[in-house]
Amino acid sequence: MPIIRKLILATASLLFVAGTAVAQPADKGGNAKVKVYDFSGDTIEGDLVKPEGSTVDARDFAKHSSLINIRKDFIPEIIKSAEDL
Repeated sequence: MPIIRKLILATASLLFVAGTAVAQPADKGGNAKVKVYDFSGDTIEGDLVKPEGSTVDARDFAKHSSLINIRKDFIPEIIKSAEDL
């Protein structure tokens, strides 16, 4: 038993150390780098591109009757099975 306990303890400590090593340090000085992108001078010119040809409509799905059959004798069968107990 002590070997299993040591193995579990070693695995738990490895996971704890690995989890804390991935964390990023907080920026305490408030000197976070901010990138600003300016697209005000860019002009985009072009035409609307759309596919040529006819449109294809989706097919209609077939109408089926319900697969749920409501049995009229369900409650009498339940009562009969309860009387047999």
